[in-house]
Amino acid sequence: QVQLVESGGGLVQPGGSLRLSCAASGSIFSIYAMGWYRQAPGKQRELVAAITKGGITNYADSVKGRFTISRDNAKNTVYLQMNTLKPEDTAVYYCNAGGVVVPGTPEIDDYWGQGTQVTVSS
Repeated sequence: QVQLVESGGGLVQPGGSLRLSCAASGSIFSIYAMGWYRQAPGKQRELVAAITKGGITNYADSVKGRFTISRDNAKNTVYLQMNTLKPEDTAVYYCNAGGVVVPGTPEIDDYWGQGTQVTVSS
């Protein structure tokens, strides 16, 4: 019904940059918040950054000043610009859409993308 498709992951050297994109498609009336989480091997999934429909942002302390989240509400798309990447940023990055209202239903649900690998290594 609602799908999130991520793109932009890959291999980059320390100090490099990547830009992740996530587009939500399907029967969507509105999405309250969109964000990025990541999960490294052997670790729990953690919030990287999130942005509300009104543009309020939240970042993990470890990425403040290096990552920037942005959103195109008309396209239901969220972006994550990642600069000055470090080896510890290596993880699978997951897109999340929270508070998704589907037309014709009383439900408000959360959805996840399939994940995209980001590897920072020389």
